[in-house]
Amino acid sequence: MDPVAVGLLTELAAGVGGDGGRQAWEALGALVRRPTGVGSGEAELVALERAPGDVARAHALSTALAVRAALQPEFGAELLRWQEQARSFRTGEGSVRNEISGGTFDGTVSIHQGRDFYIGPDQRQ
Repeated sequence: MDPVAVGLLTELAAGVGGDGGRQAWEALGALVRRPTGVGSGEAELVALERAPGDVARAHALSTALAVRAALQPEFGAELLRWQEQARSFRTGEGSVRNEISGGTFDGTVSIHQGRDFYIGPDQRQ
């Protein structure tokens, strides 16, 4: 298994991705904290939580996860599933397209750019 992307780890540790990103980070923590007979990666996870922008700490966590995945195939399979789900919360993944059509517009156009907006029933106008 390839190591978990350092950028993904630093972004999720920093809170990128809103609630989904936070849930992905918590899911990684739960996976890492499962009992094991080998190095778990928990120390590296905690270190990155304390300094989410530290690329060296993210590399250390990525390496610890890769080693554990190599030693424990079941953990490796679960980590791979986690990584596939977590990638969707990463900044830069996916695309945003703005399109204005249907007529002639005069004046200012207000564009709210982002990704994965949710408008609940109580927020509709």
